[in-house]
Amino acid sequence: MSTPPLSRPQALWRWLRKHQWRTLATLLLLAFGTLNLWTYQHAWSMTHFSSGGNSTLRPEQLSGLAKAGVLLTGVNLPRPTNDRTPGDLGLAYSVHMIPVTEGIELEAWYVPHAQPHTMVCLFHGYGSGKDRLLNEAQEFHNLGCSTLLVDFRGSGGSSGNTTTLGVYEGADVASACRFARGEAPGVPLVLFGRSMGSVAILRAIAHDDVQPAGIIIECPFDRLLGTVRHRFAAMRLPSFPCAELLVFWGGVQHGMNGFAHNPVDYATRVTCPSLIMHGDDDQRVDVSEVQAVVNALSGEKQFEIFPEVGHESCYRTRPDLWTSHVAEFLERHAE
Repeated sequence: MSTPPLSRPQALWRWLRKHQWRTLATLLLLAFGTLNLWTYQHAWSMTHFSSGGNSTLRPEQLSGLAKAGVLLTGVNLPRPTNDRTPGDLGLAYSVHMIPVTEGIELEAWYVPHAQPHTMVCLFHGYGSGKDRLLNEAQEFHNLGCSTLLVDFRGSGGSSGNTTTLGVYEGADVASACRFARGEAPGVPLVLFGRSMGSVAILRAIAHDDVQPAGIIIECPFDRLLGTVRHRFAAMRLPSFPCAELLVFWGGVQHGMNGFAHNPVDYATRVTCPSLIMHGDDDQRVDVSEVQAVVNALSGEKQFEIFPEVGHESCYRTRPDLWTSHVAEFLERHAE
């Protein structure tokens, strides 16, 4: 009596059982390939601005369903625009385009002071624009400073459509500083930055030979890999190996080494006086990370922690405390 032929599912099951190790290797390869495709897409969405839509909320603000959607499709990062100008605050200003490299120009607002004792360049954070620094610029102006507010590449009125979380933005800082020195020759130059802007300042000093009279920075992260891991922690997800893959693929997409993007290393090259400000309720950058950057700074430094302030403008939440620290710093190091 002949054995009845196996159905296709039965034949497949028998083959899989007979070749268990080959099956396992194939499944692992497929899983690894899928994971790489997923992280590649997420790295792209985190560093390329979209044409519109609403910006994805912070991880801790997302519902469970919204988190699932973000995990599936990635974040939406609309290209930052400027909704206000210095004129809205009663400040006279001029608009300038600053060349960086071929194809990249930065839009900047120059707000002169009649008798400036300091020139301050201001640099915004990730997914932001120079108009978010208008309140600080007005306060610097009140303190006797001329100011230059700069849109990083991809933001506001600048060209480009990508962000590298401070890597190529370091070159933007260097170009802005050359322009600022031309506008205010002989006046001490101080650099102010928030988050990514702080990181770009540190990189410009370390890699582009920028030599300011002082820097004032808020909430700088210490290592790119660490700050990517924080996003997974905020989503209540394990970071390994996805954080590593995100940094790797982001580097591939932009022709850089994301694992070497470590402000804690850049800080060792900073010899000018530094004022570092940070909120003790920052969910993006832990106080210990900022402390590591502070410890690495070679020059005179002052570290101020703002109570009940998150990853945001220290001035907006505590303008009195911010102005006090900044005025004292400028009086000691820039006038």
